[in-house]
Amino acid sequence: MNLAVTKTISLLLLILIGFFLQKRIINKEQKTGIKEIILSVALPAIIFISLQKVNFEAEMIILPIMAIIFNLAMFFITDLLTVLFKVPKDSSAYRTLKMLVPSLAPGLSCFPFLLEYIGEETLANAALADIGNKIFLLIILYMISIRWYFQVNKIQSASGKSKLKSLIGSMVSEPVNFVIFVAVFMLALGINYEVFPDFLRMAIDRLSIIMTPLILLFIGISVRFDWQQIKTIWSILLTKAAVAFLLSGVVILIFGVTDPAMVLLIILFPQSSFSFWPFAHMSAVAKMEKNLTKDENGKTFDLDLAMNVLAFSLPFSTIVILTICTFSESVAADPYFSITTGIIFLLIAMLRPYTQYLKKGIIYKHQTNP
Repeated sequence: MNLAVTKTISLLLLILIGFFLQKRIINKEQKTGIKEIILSVALPAIIFISLQKVNFEAEMIILPIMAIIFNLAMFFITDLLTVLFKVPKDSSAYRTLKMLVPSLAPGLSCFPFLLEYIGEETLANAALADIGNKIFLLIILYMISIRWYFQVNKIQSASGKSKLKSLIGSMVSEPVNFVIFVAVFMLALGINYEVFPDFLRMAIDRLSIIMTPLILLFIGISVRFDWQQIKTIWSILLTKAAVAFLLSGVVILIFGVTDPAMVLLIILFPQSSFSFWPFAHMSAVAKMEKNLTKDENGKTFDLDLAMNVLAFSLPFSTIVILTICTFSESVAADPYFSITTGIIFLLIAMLRPYTQYLKKGIIYKHQTNP
């Protein structure tokens, strides 16, 4: 059996084991504990190792810049997606999707597969790109959420500045971000991983080993099947993936990227699942407006919709990324793969709105011609 296929099956088996653990891990606190170990221990360890082994050059600053450009592009493209799925503009659902669709959570859905299939150097580049993504998530989206909160509730206040300062502080204190900043600073000073004593390097190495199994188990534990909700969410996820594929394809063709590892990074990174950070911002807004309005239609965000989308985003992105990694050699060799896949995904995503349109037309015709 092909080595890539064997590796994929072994990773899927870990997800399946996680799925069967759902009955034993029921409490929210248990799931939060697993996620905290991933984000605060295992992921920082592997990112630190990867960044310390990279040969940093000034031109690498383009990676976080490109990530922010992608985030912003998806933010504005979301307007077209909401029109496609007939989400009323200025509704809580509209604002919720505008927050979620541009967000990326590569730590949970992309990094482990980059490590397993492509290598530490590509993971290090992805971690650098994630700095730009984090700036968008933690600062730009926060400011947008506060602005919408003021608009929806007709509040004029300057308290957003102090809240922004506290959020920037939380960004720096987050283990993953802290590790990235420290590793980049050490690289700038010419300090690498080899200067650490053996016992410290061994401890960090052992922590990094647990990342991939833990994330895959977490995916299996988190997935929930509700076929009524899947219909709409499936279309949203497909459309987001399609647009991401198209944007990746454009970048590959315009810049003439031929390095297989970089091609895969450009394709895989935007396919990451939606981030939990926008949900954190939305939850903070919901807490602030708790005493302001009791009407659900007057809420700034739809937290139920956000949770449902997040729940399905992780396994969906995992399947897409795993599939690409399994056939990574063929994907990297075809410069038109990303654009072709994006068009196919977009056509599939549009099937549901199109069939609904046809059904309404048939019903209307039947009613007018009894």
